[in-house]
Amino acid sequence: MTLDEVRKDIDSIDNQLLILLNQRMKLVHKVGEIKRSTKAIIYRPEREKQILDRMNAQNEGPLNKEAIEAIYLEIFAAARNIELPERVAFLGPEGSFTHQAAESRFGAMSEYMTLPTIKSVFEAVDTGRAKFGVIPIENNQEGIVYETVDLLNEMNVNVAAELKIPVHFALATEAENPSKIKRIYSKDIAFRQCRGFLNKYFEQTHPEEIQVESTSKAAKLAAEDPESAAICSEIAAKLFSIPVLFNNIEDNSQNRTRFYILAKNFVNAKSENDKTTIIARLPDTDKPGILANFLQDFKKAGINLTKIESRPYKGDEDFNFWFFIELEGFFQDENVEKVFKKYKNSIKWLGSYVRNA
Repeated sequence: MTLDEVRKDIDSIDNQLLILLNQRMKLVHKVGEIKRSTKAIIYRPEREKQILDRMNAQNEGPLNKEAIEAIYLEIFAAARNIELPERVAFLGPEGSFTHQAAESRFGAMSEYMTLPTIKSVFEAVDTGRAKFGVIPIENNQEGIVYETVDLLNEMNVNVAAELKIPVHFALATEAENPSKIKRIYSKDIAFRQCRGFLNKYFEQTHPEEIQVESTSKAAKLAAEDPESAAICSEIAAKLFSIPVLFNNIEDNSQNRTRFYILAKNFVNAKSENDKTTIIARLPDTDKPGILANFLQDFKKAGINLTKIESRPYKGDEDFNFWFFIELEGFFQDENVEKVFKKYKNSIKWLGSYVRNA
């Protein structure tokens, strides 16, 4: 086949895809009408997971799992905006990894609120100014985000979903090569996570390292300073139209950040692979055996606890603690429900949602 013939076949397939996508969106519109009439929730992570699992099971290539997920997540986002456009708050600034996480689930078409603090995202969801909020919960290199954990204890919002994204840093600069760079802007954590790259590529020149409050701010400053560079996300470099000289400069390629999607009065349907997040406020935690007995009940019920973090009661002069806990299973599973019922006065249920492995 000639190049023109191949392109004609591609054009023909694109035409068919457009027709099919529009047919899908018409059905989505009907779903939206049904949901609005019954006041049902538009965002259904477990339903999206079912579709992705089915598509991956049917897939014969050459698209891989990641490509299928990327394509369908954008379709889902477009569909949600047809069903009911909803405002999404996220921890800013624009171009941050939280921004990237938000767009990966809600697409480029959604209405976004960029907020300066994790607490302001919680407040936006709690007051109804935003339908959903996206905030970080932990990084697999740096650990848990305690501000998020504390606010989950203090405020009345739910965890609707979790998502994990790889953290890749880029070196963005107007300079043509590293030797021209005299200053590098970035956040302290980014400098730490890219130390090996910096030591190797700037061993001779030793440019000044300037810490700023965010990698997005770093990209903005580098765009205004031709003798500088920024360690930032690709989305930040794109936002400020600054060329990327090197991609994936982080020392650890396994760097991942996990995010929660927050909502108010949100309850998922059960899926085949769920997690549950709770707060446990056990009485008399300064006495021997209180926590051990609590954990033993989960073990007896065959429930796997995947995370437990202790946090102090603020303003308490004694050394008493409450606990942030994640476990495998759905809150209405018989074994989970049994333990929850035993400790109904001590457990705050935050959400059961599809596990993002």
